[in-house]
Amino acid sequence: MAAPNENDAQHELTFDTADSGASLTFPLQCSALRKNGFVVIKQRPCKIVDMSTSKTGKHGHAKVHLTAIDIFTGKKLEDLSPSTHNMEVPNVRRQEYQLLDIAEDGFMSLMTEGGETKDDVKVPDGEVGDKINKLFREDEKDTNVIVLTAMGEEAAIDAKEAPKGS
Repeated sequence: MAAPNENDAQHELTFDTADSGASLTFPLQCSALRKNGFVVIKQRPCKIVDMSTSKTGKHGHAKVHLTAIDIFTGKKLEDLSPSTHNMEVPNVRRQEYQLLDIAEDGFMSLMTEGGETKDDVKVPDGEVGDKINKLFREDEKDTNVIVLTAMGEEAAIDAKEAPKGS
């Protein structure tokens, strides 16, 4: 076995991690993006609804035209980028919580799998909010709420009747 020397020090690696231990986004080459996948356009997490590739002139690069919907606002965003370029893809987490209560200010009291309560997600406006209110308040069902988290934001995107005996 070789004796250690001072050159070994340059091979020591250090890793810095963010607070959560995970990055908000990761790079992916444009040509690897797919419809129904996620992408960041104008610093917003989006779901790709349409994409097309166009060939350019003799020495140009193929371009990818993306049409995507912001997963939190529902706004349509578009982007045109060379297929060889990297784009950021948001780390999207989808989690299901049991709905315990809805406060007067519209915030839901949700229970995590670990039994803790989470009180920082509001009942959304529109169809999803109506569905949550109908299941929980009118039908008085045990309700599970699906929450999407991406790039430091989160929103309830769906609700369903909780399976019996859970």
